[in-house]
Amino acid sequence: MNTLLRAENIQKEYSGHKALSDISLEVPSQSIYGLLGPNGAGKTTFIRIINQITAPDSGTVFLKGEKLNPKHISRIGYLPEERGLYRKMEVGEQALYLAQLKGLSRADAMEKLKKWFIRFDITPWWRKKVEELSKGMQQKVQFIITVIHEPELLIFDEPFSGFDPINVNLLKDEILQLKKNGATIIFSTHNMASVEELCDHIALINKAEKILEGSMREIKANYKTNTFEISLRDIKSNVKGMLPDDFLLINESVSHGITTMNIRIPGNTKPNELLGAILPYADLVSFREVFPSMNDIFINMVQEYTG
Repeated sequence: MNTLLRAENIQKEYSGHKALSDISLEVPSQSIYGLLGPNGAGKTTFIRIINQITAPDSGTVFLKGEKLNPKHISRIGYLPEERGLYRKMEVGEQALYLAQLKGLSRADAMEKLKKWFIRFDITPWWRKKVEELSKGMQQKVQFIITVIHEPELLIFDEPFSGFDPINVNLLKDEILQLKKNGATIIFSTHNMASVEELCDHIALINKAEKILEGSMREIKANYKTNTFEISLRDIKSNVKGMLPDDFLLINESVSHGITTMNIRIPGNTKPNELLGAILPYADLVSFREVFPSMNDIFINMVQEYTG
């Protein structure tokens, strides 16, 4: 695994309050990395350190193996949760100005901005003032400004806040395309459905400490509960009567003549034993293992840590 960004033993305090405690993590190249945690966990502090807005009290951040330094700023794009555009400026004028601040020539900035404005269907707003735009329109402009210089590392903090479902899907598609084009993305959000859909790896921070890190696949596998969803028709016996005593029927529902159940089996039991117990008494429609959602893992880990 190639690592784009690595943090080692990051510590940060504010007036005696510990914001980050010995945080170490690795963000793989060309991945979408979910930075998760409850409000006040330390995520924003960590993002501010990466962007060199503030410095750690101790510990080191590396970008491509090189200690983070001011020259790396041009290789990072940051979309903060709290947006900020000059409300009285025209949209195009402001986008052009900010693109040039990121190192683009005026000609290159104009060419790239025109393409993005067409893609996001906001060309008619080029000469409008920012204050005339809806919140969603303003966020589209800020997204464009964040990615316009094609940085290696993109940091999106709650990027879908305020968007309707159509524009959320538009932005998701663009984020996936940026990854495909070679960008590495740190994605901070409370929306676990978006994490499930987009992220390859995650880190969970709670009360300034990292309490979980890994690939989505590994984490889901580690926290699985040996629960299986089985759908049946033409059942000839009571469901509970089919099951061994140590098999747990969690729930059961019936729709259009098909009965669907979630059943938890002991950890040392093979799924074939579940099928063997049921199939003599019903016709199988579908069978799959149920993995915990990121929402469930998030809640359980935070509650366990807090408890």
